[in-house]
Amino acid sequence: MWKALRNAFKIPELRDRIVFTVLTLIVFRLGVYIPVPGINIQAWAEAFKRFAGAAAGGIISFYDVFTGGALENFSIFAMSVTPYINASIVLQLLSSVITKLREMLREGEEGRKKFAKYTRNLTIVLGAFQSFIVSFSLVRQSPDIVAYGLNPMVFVLISTISMLAGTMFLLWLGDRITEKGIGNGISILIFAGIVARYPSYFGSVLLGNLNLFGWIFLIAIAVVTVAGIIYVQQAERRITIQYATRVVGRRVYGGASTYIPIKVNQGGVIPIIFASAIVMIPAAIAEMTGLQWLRAIFSPGNALYIILYGLLVFFFTYFYSVVVFDPHEVSENVRKYGGFIPGIRPGKPTEEYIQRVLSRVTFLGAVFLVVIALLPHFVEAVTRVNIVIGGTSTLIAVGVALDVLQQMEAHMIMRHYEGFVKKGLK
Repeated sequence: MWKALRNAFKIPELRDRIVFTVLTLIVFRLGVYIPVPGINIQAWAEAFKRFAGAAAGGIISFYDVFTGGALENFSIFAMSVTPYINASIVLQLLSSVITKLREMLREGEEGRKKFAKYTRNLTIVLGAFQSFIVSFSLVRQSPDIVAYGLNPMVFVLISTISMLAGTMFLLWLGDRITEKGIGNGISILIFAGIVARYPSYFGSVLLGNLNLFGWIFLIAIAVVTVAGIIYVQQAERRITIQYATRVVGRRVYGGASTYIPIKVNQGGVIPIIFASAIVMIPAAIAEMTGLQWLRAIFSPGNALYIILYGLLVFFFTYFYSVVVFDPHEVSENVRKYGGFIPGIRPGKPTEEYIQRVLSRVTFLGAVFLVVIALLPHFVEAVTRVNIVIGGTSTLIAVGVALDVLQQMEAHMIMRHYEGFVKKGLK
C-alpha cells in the first residue's frame, strides 16, 4: 500500500492531480466556516441545537452530514450541492417519460453536455428556491438569529443570494476537480463533507456509555458493512457474448468472446439519495406549517417512516437500473455487430434474457441498499447510539474511495507501476 502511494507521487501528472484535489478540498472545508452575512452566530448555535432536538431533528442532522457541518455553521455552503442533486433527480425522472430528454442522453458527448446544461439551469432555480425557504423558515421561527438590526426580509434576501452563490461555486469547484484532479468532483465534495463528520460520530459513540457487548456489536457491524459494501460495489453478473467468425478475402474477422457486465449495485448510492429527498418533503412541510401529526408520522424512527423509506429505496433501485441500462438497446447493439449469447437466439429472445438477468441482479442490489439505508435505525435500536446515516455515509465514502483508487490504478498501470490491487492485475 505505502509502496503504491510512493509510486503514485513519482508520476508528475498523477502527483499534480492529487495535490490539486487536496487543495480544492481545503478551500471547501474553509468555506464551511464562513457564515452567511448578517447571521447572529450565538443565536443560531442555540437555535440549531433546538431544531436538532425536535421531532424532525433527524432530518436536520441527516442534511447537515451531507453539507459537512455547513448548515450547523449556517455558512455560505449551507446548501452544499443538494440543489444540483435534486435537479439531477428531477431530470432523471423526467427523462423516463419525456422522449426528447431520453434521446438527448443517447446522443453521446454532445447530448450529455446539453443535459448537463439543463441540469445546471434547474440547479439555479432550485437552489434559489431552497435557500429562500430555509432562510425564511428559520427567520420566522427564530427572529433573533438576525444580527445588526437588519430587517428580516433583507437578511432572507442576503442569505438566499449567499447560499445560492456558495452552491454554484461548489459546482464550479467540482468541475475543476473532475477536470484537473482525481475522481468525480461532486462525489469528492460529498465524500469530504461526510468524512469530516466522522469525528462527531466517534464522539457520540464514546459518550454513549456502551457496554462490552455494545462495543463488540458496533465494531462487528462496521467491519461487516465496509466489507459488504466493497464486495457488492465490485460485484457484477457477466453475460457471455460470442461473435461469429467472418472471412473477408484472406482475413478472418470475429470469433472473439467478450461479456456484458451487469453490476449488482447499478445506481450506487443514488437510489438512497432519491428516496431520502422524497421522504424529507413531508418532514420539511411539517416544520414549515407546524403540523404536529405530520411531524410525528414522518419523524425518523417512526414505523411508517422506516417502511416508506425502505420501499422508496427499493423502487428507485429498479427505476434507476431501467434508466441507465436498456436491454433492448443492448440486444440491438449485440445483434448489429454480429454477436450472440450462446444458447439464445438474437433479437427478442436476447432482449428477454438480458431483462430477466437484470431483474434478478437488481433485486439483490435493491435488498442490499434497503439494508444499508435502514442499518442506522437497527444499530440505534440495539446500542441506543444515533449514528445518523452510518450505512449511507459508509456506502458513499467507500464507493468514492474505490473510484479514486481505480483512477489512480489506471494512471500507474499506464506507466508500468505496481498498483494497489496486485492480485486483480494477474
